[in-house]
Amino acid sequence: MAYHPTLESLRTHPVPDWYHEAKLGIFVHWGLYSVPGWAPTAGEYRELLAREGWAAWFRKNPYAEWYLNSLRIEGSPTRQHHTRTYGPSFGYDRFVPLFNQSIAAWNPDDWAELFQRAGARYVVLTTKHHDGFLLWPSRYPNPHKQGYLASRDLVGELAGAVRAQGMRMGLYYSGGLDWTFSQVPVQAVVDLLTTIPQQANYVDYADHHWRELIERYRPSVLWNDIGYPAVANLKALFADYYNQVPDGVINDRFSQFKWAGSRILQNRLVRSIMSRLIAWVLSRQVTPPTTGHFDFRTPEYTSFHNITVQKWEATRGIGYSFGYNQNEGPEQCISLPELVRSFVDIVSKNGNLLLDVGPMADGTIPELQRERLLGLGQWLNLNGEAVFGTRPWIYAAARTREGIEVRFTQNGHALYAILLAKPKGAQVTLQSLLVDEGTIVHLLGQDHTLDWRQEGEDLTIMLPEVLLDSPAYALRLEPQRQ
Repeated sequence: MAYHPTLESLRTHPVPDWYHEAKLGIFVHWGLYSVPGWAPTAGEYRELLAREGWAAWFRKNPYAEWYLNSLRIEGSPTRQHHTRTYGPSFGYDRFVPLFNQSIAAWNPDDWAELFQRAGARYVVLTTKHHDGFLLWPSRYPNPHKQGYLASRDLVGELAGAVRAQGMRMGLYYSGGLDWTFSQVPVQAVVDLLTTIPQQANYVDYADHHWRELIERYRPSVLWNDIGYPAVANLKALFADYYNQVPDGVINDRFSQFKWAGSRILQNRLVRSIMSRLIAWVLSRQVTPPTTGHFDFRTPEYTSFHNITVQKWEATRGIGYSFGYNQNEGPEQCISLPELVRSFVDIVSKNGNLLLDVGPMADGTIPELQRERLLGLGQWLNLNGEAVFGTRPWIYAAARTREGIEVRFTQNGHALYAILLAKPKGAQVTLQSLLVDEGTIVHLLGQDHTLDWRQEGEDLTIMLPEVLLDSPAYALRLEPQRQ
């Protein structure tokens, strides 16, 4: 069908089956900020916000991809590090030749093979982050900085390698922030609105870029960030995208706030009131505020409590940063058991996980990040049947009689009960679960069936004598009865 530039038409676009069933994507934050690869290890961002507030978060920003903004803040840890390491006169733009020298030996096939081994079904690359640096040879170069782009077509090369491995390619673009169009640092939450470029040349610039990316690379995902200029014609962009890529999906971060560029927000009192209001709203949501059309929501470093009808995608780094941060070690990174259990929880509630890697400037993915990806892939090799292609069940979560957390998924006639810890005894009892007399129970990864008995409304399953250590254990029950 043809889509038209109206909300009524755009909202007829269904979330495609491939996206419902993909479950795992890999996010890649790679750019100039990968050269210094530095941010303070201030902790997970919601914890830092709760502890010290927004001003401290921007000054101590643990996101290494925000290096340029942090560098612009007087007295910030990043400013201090930069001065010590590179000297006070070393500008951010001087990272351009260093990055372009570093990427000469990068092999996109290595990434694609790793992501495929991790079990990913799609990949999303940052084509332009907030610093404005481009990872593709655009026909629309930056009007403020000559040569401000990668010397290779990193977008095209990775897209080809990813698709050769049977995965889909999505593209991230920072439409709301571009620090080459604004020299004002983001130091308060209201600055996220006031620093969105609203001038006509930026509106055209971003629109040309999105259309070029769509025409040239046919992305399966449009992943925008931090809003969008208020006067841009997004309905026309979205309609043209769907007409070119009918099974593509659009995220929820294209919000257009009509008052974002208003001079009234420059008033100190108004800024103070708006900052508190926005902070209050953000603290009570797991997803960014949104306006207009989208296919899926994008909570960051968090999840939903229950199954949501609206499709969603949780995004997080393996550490506390999306971009490469040389300061991060095991204590800043999610453990493999935590990663697997979080992933299962997300899937059980109608979500996907977009798990980020932050490569070094030369494309090297740090060993700790590789270990997490390969560990997740190893678990999925045995248990992927309970994840890929599934949909949420009647409810997502329960506990066994022994106190183990359980998450449910379903696929056809099969119900999957995934135990988020290792049972200690020879049996496990799933509470309030009735099954048909002929139900067959398997522990994924083992060939033989498991004995079971119905005890009133509870189902007790006899476990194998030996259970190998695993972050989670998936039981298949077929046929199922609610």
